[in-house]
Amino acid sequence: MKQPRAWQRMLSGRRLDLLDPTPVDIEIDDIAHGLAFVARWNGQTKGDYAYSVAEHSLLVTEIFRIQQPKAPAKWQLAALLHDAPEYVIGDMISPVKAAVGPGYGALDDRLATAIHLRFGLPAQVPASVKKQIKKADKLSAWLEAVQIAGFTKAEADRFFGKQDPALTGRLLIRLRPPTDVRADFLDLHKQLMERL
Repeated sequence: MKQPRAWQRMLSGRRLDLLDPTPVDIEIDDIAHGLAFVARWNGQTKGDYAYSVAEHSLLVTEIFRIQQPKAPAKWQLAALLHDAPEYVIGDMISPVKAAVGPGYGALDDRLATAIHLRFGLPAQVPASVKKQIKKADKLSAWLEAVQIAGFTKAEADRFFGKQDPALTGRLLIRLRPPTDVRADFLDLHKQLMERL
């Protein structure tokens, strides 16, 4: 019986094997492009543009920098790339991840490892740093829920935890064309790589 195809051709020309990804097949242009065109919240957000995973990643990095002002460039890069596997596997909302089961998590982990190694990060981000990035990620999700996904603050508090009003009051979601978001993602990646 013929095995199903488990690789995807990237715009860079790379052929990424989803079951056995290698760092050599990872290109930042592919990641930035893919994430800029992947909608968070299954596209169920207000505005003229989808809120992309790339825009979310930029916001998480901004929040991480505010919350961890002394974090070295490598952990800021880890924050920027925290959802990078979604450039090929898409952004699944939590209920869908739960329904799919552990296979999704294993696929995500394999891709994250290859991405981290490609850009000079450890295969596994230390648990303490991962926790800090997750804290920034939850604040971003809270902001997205309230500002563009139709949640009340009470609902957002219930699902994402109560957040610091000093931060929630000053951070605004921006909806922009994917090409602008892609360019900003690539620019921040370049800045952080130069500081490693």
